[in-house]
Amino acid sequence: MDSTPVVTGIESPVAKSAIRKVSLRLVPFVALMFFINYLDRTAIGFAAPNGMNEDLGLTAAQFGFASGVFFVGYILLEVPSNLALHKFGARRWLSRIMVSWGIVALLFTWVQNFEQLVVLRFLLGVAEAGFFPGAILFLSLWVPSQYRGRILMLFYLAQPLTTVIGAPLAGWLIQQDDAVFGLAGWRFMFFGVAIPAIVVGVIAWFYLKDKPADAKWLTAEEQTWLTDANAAERKLTEKSEKHVSVRYAFGSGRVWMLSFIYFGFIYGLYALAFFLPTIIDGFQTAAGTEFDMFQKGLITAIPYLPAAIAMYFWSRDASRRGLRTWHIVAPALLGAISIPLALFAGSPAATIAVITLTAIAIFSALPNFWTLPTKFLTGIAAAAGVALINTVGNLAGFSAPFITGAVHDWTGGYEVPMMIVGGVMLVSAILMVLLARSNRAAVTAAGLATAHAEQEAKR
Repeated sequence: MDSTPVVTGIESPVAKSAIRKVSLRLVPFVALMFFINYLDRTAIGFAAPNGMNEDLGLTAAQFGFASGVFFVGYILLEVPSNLALHKFGARRWLSRIMVSWGIVALLFTWVQNFEQLVVLRFLLGVAEAGFFPGAILFLSLWVPSQYRGRILMLFYLAQPLTTVIGAPLAGWLIQQDDAVFGLAGWRFMFFGVAIPAIVVGVIAWFYLKDKPADAKWLTAEEQTWLTDANAAERKLTEKSEKHVSVRYAFGSGRVWMLSFIYFGFIYGLYALAFFLPTIIDGFQTAAGTEFDMFQKGLITAIPYLPAAIAMYFWSRDASRRGLRTWHIVAPALLGAISIPLALFAGSPAATIAVITLTAIAIFSALPNFWTLPTKFLTGIAAAAGVALINTVGNLAGFSAPFITGAVHDWTGGYEVPMMIVGGVMLVSAILMVLLARSNRAAVTAAGLATAHAEQEAKR
């Protein structure tokens, strides 16, 4: 994984202007879609300690199960959805996905019991299936590989900013208890975060373009440069790797290794996302005080602003130096250490500080990680491979909240569950090191074989 070339030389004015326009016109809109996507799927974490668990009579294990069952439907349709995106085009498919999940998300406003909550979470996963890997693939196909780290970093900024902006927003919506339509605050919060998904999904149908040649906001020279650069890179990948089939993607050891590495990051991400509001709710007892909903939202947002800043500079460093193994391993190790330490920090302020390190670790690794699959996959294999990695990784989206809630009920605290989270992230770091060594060994062996063949030819 240390073979990523660093961009050298002087970029042409056409290249600079094309990448700048993609960064300003396309990426922010797809990032907005991701912002709404992440807010809708994690809104249950804000609702839980603010009336939902009490009104629906949920235990921690039931809440964890309802949070995680989202990923059952999501996983079942992830690969088929991404293959459909490859067939029908991103504009149509991403728009369809967004409107579908917006409609399901709206129904959470009127959920009445645990069983209904589980059904709606499952259907939300079905509706959202394919959005994230589809967005990653869509952006990856617009720009040559040397620019993907930068583009995906800008896209990924939406995820920590979802909490920076979304947590206070969710808190404000929850505070409108019985003020709008006579809905309880947590119900109105679900209503408020669902409507934007439907509206933006409709806009996406008209705004997104499937390829540079369709983008009227690019000049003819910019369209030609992006089209030719991507086509040349695709041909080079097909010639050197020949990894262009769905069968290869599903049988590739590298794809499966990346899947397990991603599993660890997602395990940490969703344990943090679903249970941080609940942990913060416990600060009130420890500190002998009480926060209003908006204040809770602000406290929840604290770790994610530094995470967004760190992600920007970490990804920028990876783009400048060329991606190195330690760009992914170092954050994984930081997350593995900081997650268990958070519950032994001794005070709310210290706990938030340690959780901030965890958020920095997870979000610094993810954009760099997603530049790896399209280095050796292209065409329909890239669609299948990216979807498979996201599918296996998102098994953690189900297991993390469920295991965390169940172990909490069993042990009476979050110490053991958070140690499990740290252990899973440590495994991701180890697997990344092993994958990098395996790739270096394969490159060395290929070089020796080529040299030997050349010597034999000279004889």
